[in-house]
Amino acid sequence: MIMVTHFLRRKVVVFTFVGKEACILILLSVFMIVIPVVEKNPFLGIVFDRKLTFLPHVLQLRKRCEKLLNIIKFLSTTSWGADRTDLLRIYQSVILSRIDYGCEVYGSACSSVLRRLDPIHHSALRICSGSFRTSPVHSLYAICHQMPLHLRRRKLGAQYFRIQSHPNRPVRTLPIPTGLGRLYAARTSNILPFCERMKRSLGDLEISTVQVYHIDFFSFPPWYVPQFSFLNPVSKFAKSTTNPVVFQQIFLSHCTQFCTYSPIFTDGSKTASRVGCGVVFDQNVFSRRLNASCYVLTAELMAIWLALEKIFTLLENTFCIYSDSLSALETLAHPETATRPIASEILCLLARLKARDCEILFCWIPSHVGIHGNELADTAAKSASIELNHPLPYADIKKSLLIYAHSLWQESWDQQIHNKLHSIQPLLKLWPVVPVRMLDVKLNRLRIGLTRLTHKYLLFGERCPACTTCHVNLTVHHILVECPVFSNHRSRFFSSVSLNIRDLVGERPHQHIFAFLRAIGIFNFL
Repeated sequence: MIMVTHFLRRKVVVFTFVGKEACILILLSVFMIVIPVVEKNPFLGIVFDRKLTFLPHVLQLRKRCEKLLNIIKFLSTTSWGADRTDLLRIYQSVILSRIDYGCEVYGSACSSVLRRLDPIHHSALRICSGSFRTSPVHSLYAICHQMPLHLRRRKLGAQYFRIQSHPNRPVRTLPIPTGLGRLYAARTSNILPFCERMKRSLGDLEISTVQVYHIDFFSFPPWYVPQFSFLNPVSKFAKSTTNPVVFQQIFLSHCTQFCTYSPIFTDGSKTASRVGCGVVFDQNVFSRRLNASCYVLTAELMAIWLALEKIFTLLENTFCIYSDSLSALETLAHPETATRPIASEILCLLARLKARDCEILFCWIPSHVGIHGNELADTAAKSASIELNHPLPYADIKKSLLIYAHSLWQESWDQQIHNKLHSIQPLLKLWPVVPVRMLDVKLNRLRIGLTRLTHKYLLFGERCPACTTCHVNLTVHHILVECPVFSNHRSRFFSSVSLNIRDLVGERPHQHIFAFLRAIGIFNFL
């Protein structure tokens, strides 16, 4: 081995020749002090290694989380421990938050490295639910309503779509160079950069062309606070106990009082497949169709924005905008707490109109009480067909991202047709928790189908236990529903002999299920 050292002004370059191969090691120095080259270096809580495999970070994270598991182990005692809800909250705040941190960065590691974190997730869910080690992991996800880590990383990565609302972010429009694009296409085993992975994972949502509102913290100067107020002539009347004729008379009285103001009606509508907004002014109807991801509040605000845009084209200067959305008007009245940038845009339009000596009043009216203008605006919003090319708030897009991530989880759960819990809980949702820890643990084991009585043989390497009467494998379903030995007990506690296991241990378990288990003598063996 031959080593040649060349000294430069700011750095030292060391050439090392081993046989016929040579490797160049560049040693940087500052004031003749050489900066050492290390194999790994922590930065903002993430350990970067030389090859960016993130294996040191994952190993360090797993070691730290294994120690933190002792917290929920101590609090999960069956006799006096905390309930499942509190244990999951502790897990999410103390352990899962550490796993989530930086997953957009270390998520580029290979799947074999990322799977090293799965045992932490599975162990925590087993402790929180009181399940056995042999319980299927998909059942743990469903019973605790926690996503698998790979789907959770995908969901958190998709939520990073919010960078589209910050125009100065450097990674907002960072494409892959042409040369690297050809490399990734030729070598499919190589992991794509974060932005490209998210674009491909969100391809099914078709939101790549959706414009996102840019967050502008300087819409108004600090010394100017927009003042917005609205009229509510029916504030003393409850819609549920008031005849619609009363609201119609109050509306006519209000129109007579403000007869010099031109009335404008706005409304927003959201159905399963359509979102739209409508504006009615002097028998002229305007409507626009919005993206299906929009909230109904966004549709109501867009209707007000569309009305103000129309006012710019008119010569009149006194208007009264009637809206049936109290939440939209309250959002405009409290812009400092509003999380929707369209509210700031509406307030900016009002300031510009006020500079033109326009006087605009806002009034809330109840919906579907027979007010003609409001009914026309509602019909226009529901039948809108012309697309409105306008940015959307990130809050609306985030909801679509969450629904998309949950749909991926539901598709994975639908494939578990042989899972015992799948027949009881086909749809993934959060079920209520029994407040008594001991009862909740036993109920979870019954739902999963693995109890100490029926599956202890897996831990001790024994044979599967069999029913002494029916000579079939002893299962939870057989004990609760099928075995004829307990028919009298079923009639006594459930008032029926033909039962469905979902009626016994489903979302709302039968009120006598634990009394039945005590009567047949297996309550303490679950």
